[in-house]
Amino acid sequence: MANKLSACTSILIGKKASIDGTIMIGRNEDAKAAWPKHMVVHQHGEMPTHFISKETKLELDLPSDSARYTATPEWTDKAGLFEEDGINEYDVAMSATESAYSNPLVLGYDPLVDNGLNEEAMVTVVLPYIKSAREGVQRLGNLIAKYGTGETNGILFADNDEAWYFETGAGHYWVAQRIPDDSYAVVANQLAIQDIDFTDTKNFMFHPEIQAFVDKHHLNPDPDHFNFRKIFGTADRSDAIYSEPRVWIGHQLFSPKQAAGETPESTELPFLMKPDHKLSIFDAQRYLSNHYEGTEFDPIGHGKGAHKYRPISLAKTQESHILQMNRQPGANIHWLAMGVAAESTYVPFFNGITEVPAPYKRGKLPAQLNSAYWIFKHASVLVDSHLHDFLPLLRDVQKERNSAAIKMIAETDRECQTMNGESRSSYLTMQSNGYAIDTLNAYKKLSLDLITKMTDYCELNFKTDENL
Repeated sequence: MANKLSACTSILIGKKASIDGTIMIGRNEDAKAAWPKHMVVHQHGEMPTHFISKETKLELDLPSDSARYTATPEWTDKAGLFEEDGINEYDVAMSATESAYSNPLVLGYDPLVDNGLNEEAMVTVVLPYIKSAREGVQRLGNLIAKYGTGETNGILFADNDEAWYFETGAGHYWVAQRIPDDSYAVVANQLAIQDIDFTDTKNFMFHPEIQAFVDKHHLNPDPDHFNFRKIFGTADRSDAIYSEPRVWIGHQLFSPKQAAGETPESTELPFLMKPDHKLSIFDAQRYLSNHYEGTEFDPIGHGKGAHKYRPISLAKTQESHILQMNRQPGANIHWLAMGVAAESTYVPFFNGITEVPAPYKRGKLPAQLNSAYWIFKHASVLVDSHLHDFLPLLRDVQKERNSAAIKMIAETDRECQTMNGESRSSYLTMQSNGYAIDTLNAYKKLSLDLITKMTDYCELNFKTDENL
């Protein structure tokens, strides 16, 4: 798939930073305004033992035992799978990738690899074979160190105990940092990890030769510290317009007291922050749906800064997801919003499900309205046609669906406590799929309501004088 890079925004939330003790990792997948996504459940043992990347031709032998996992692949595999995000049966979550950039100096000594492991294949060759977030970091790191990568990327991992953020800095070198339990991080198309403590193996993992590589080639501008972002990353004008404002707005939403001195173009924004208040699943959704509402930079507003900065939620979002962990085993939640997050609804799928509704497995080009992706996009483009008149109608549907989601999850949690085995999986599947279908029906109804209202907006109209 062309033009897959230069996109996405991510969030990671530690369990003591959340309102309910859950761990959340989430990301917007941004590439094209009309490029359908599917959702699937791969069954235990389903994956082949030999993998060939359609994008880079990399070949890998894989373990014979693969876990069940959820994923959101592209509608076509011509350029590869791009499975992007999911939770496996061992309650491990992964999201790949947050595109970033390395500077020319480091790439001169460790160039990107044409036939390496890229975003297209990462979830497919890692998530089915890991039983912890830390194990996921190590497996991906080993693969990149051995085969290299053709992209600079950030990858998110989580399990029921911790969240990790993994970054590649060149063709083979990488680092990963554990998100402190009381903190969160927001990332926007820049290398984000800062100072590395190589003695702290509880909170940092890294390529075993990264220090020697940096020392050999004199890459560290500040030898008193090993700041991964400064050594491997970029800090130019495009970052100030494209990336840094999205980090800034996250800090303004969650840590306004600490971030009072920050500006949208601040170049030293911290990777890790502590929230001023505990964060809920709706806070995470609000961040990934954000377009600078309440500021002069909102592209659908009338401020002097409208369209100055790239928003988090935009037309090129194919899907947005939040993987919510540290709940009941098998009842962790893969929240999925198809299309533009600001104009869609996050649907909760428990990771213990065995199937998803048929509309979530459909969708191609041209558009077809038996597809979940296109049902959400249909409502979205109709709202866009008369945004300020129709946005309140969309918001009413979103609020109702959000309340219904919390009610459904609470009911499911109660019932699941006394269930196990196939009966539990069947119940989780029934609950998830029932909510998903109800939400599609709500958006179908919204679209019909909008079409009905739009009939009076036609330019071919005439107001007859009541005296005639």
